[in-house]
Amino acid sequence: MGFRKDFIWGAATAAYQIEGAAFEDGKGLSVWDTYSNTPGKVFGNHTGNVADDHYHRFREDVALMAKLGIRNYRFSLSWPRILPEGTGEVNPKGIAFYNALIDELVAHGIRPFVTLFHWDYPQALENRGAWLNPESPKWFEAYAEVVAKAFGDRVKDFIPFNEPQCFLGLGYQIGRMAPGVQRVDAEVVPMVHNALKAHGLAVQALRRLVPDCRVGYAPCGGPGIPATDSLEDIEAARKAYFNVPEQAWVFSVPVWSDPVLLGTYPQELLDRLGKYLPRGWEDDLEHIIHQKLDFYGQNIYNGDVYRAAENPQGWEKVEYPAGHPKTAYNWPVTPEALYWGPRFLYERYKTPIIITENGLSCHDAVSLDGAVHDPNREDFLHRYLLAYRRAAEDGVDVRGYFQWSFMDNFEWGNGYGERFGIVYVDYATQKRTPKDSAYWYKTVMESNGENL
Repeated sequence: MGFRKDFIWGAATAAYQIEGAAFEDGKGLSVWDTYSNTPGKVFGNHTGNVADDHYHRFREDVALMAKLGIRNYRFSLSWPRILPEGTGEVNPKGIAFYNALIDELVAHGIRPFVTLFHWDYPQALENRGAWLNPESPKWFEAYAEVVAKAFGDRVKDFIPFNEPQCFLGLGYQIGRMAPGVQRVDAEVVPMVHNALKAHGLAVQALRRLVPDCRVGYAPCGGPGIPATDSLEDIEAARKAYFNVPEQAWVFSVPVWSDPVLLGTYPQELLDRLGKYLPRGWEDDLEHIIHQKLDFYGQNIYNGDVYRAAENPQGWEKVEYPAGHPKTAYNWPVTPEALYWGPRFLYERYKTPIIITENGLSCHDAVSLDGAVHDPNREDFLHRYLLAYRRAAEDGVDVRGYFQWSFMDNFEWGNGYGERFGIVYVDYATQKRTPKDSAYWYKTVMESNGENL
């Protein structure tokens, strides 16, 4: 049976990670411009000032995508490139850049999937309180309206947010990503609520201005993987996956997905932290946050194994054995995550699933023969896609898969120390070299996964 005939195969990137041109053509500062240019914040003091220079090389990059058989491309827009102050005056050169990029994609037969916000928040709005400001949902709504009016004639697939767990949790609770601040729960809870309101308002704006659009969502979270196929272990893994932990609650799947897809906050969150929600949150939930989505994107890289246990929560984590395979980023290799994640998510939210990111960092290098041989990436993707196909064959409504990432790039706090791409980038010369995995992935896409 395999994947459906209209399955969406593609690759993904994010604006700050590839574009460069950080201070050109009227672009405003983002929190990542500020953060990465602050000594000691990023590995090697690397910055995204140049990155892959995609801003100047996008035609070359799109031509390479077409050559490698990529027919669907998920990329993000830089909010401060379009609105330098986050609100107000639109930057015509920013609009022109994305118009040219979209036109180039369409000319090459590549369907654009546009993410409105992939972490590069306007510094001007950060200075005004960011997501803690009650006006912040309106700021994002206005941005979504600009995007819809400028690109909605050619772009029909939109994702307002990428990984809200990370830009809120890592940016404002742990402080390990831009803007690198640490706030208490009394501040983080209303920030989460405002971000969810912003997402809802953006969905409404996109549907209002681009009536034939399709809108999704791209949160993240490591799935629970049952230790065995027993019903008890499966239920334990499900409970663990949708648990709201006391400390790392902001990274929980249901905190971000239940409000959008079910119209409710998890009871555990309300019991512990509901007192910090802003006045009128119930009305926001019903009329703004709870929006029907055309697809539910999910970024999945790995998961944790659980088994049933005789304790109050009913589950316990199973540690990986010594020598369990890991990626160069030191993440565990767990192909089963791409079976159990989509299965559990579809059971709970009953919305078609697209894997909006999946891939790994490898120790890639150009070999003596001038090629980049990455058998570990081929094997990783092969295993994960087999698990994903199994989910499809078991009745999960899976609609697509975006490999992360199209090319090596600025990997946030790790700078250029990690390589996730299927295209190798020499940052000194900006030469692009497709890796062996790129050619392998081309055959997978061409066969609709039948050659796995």
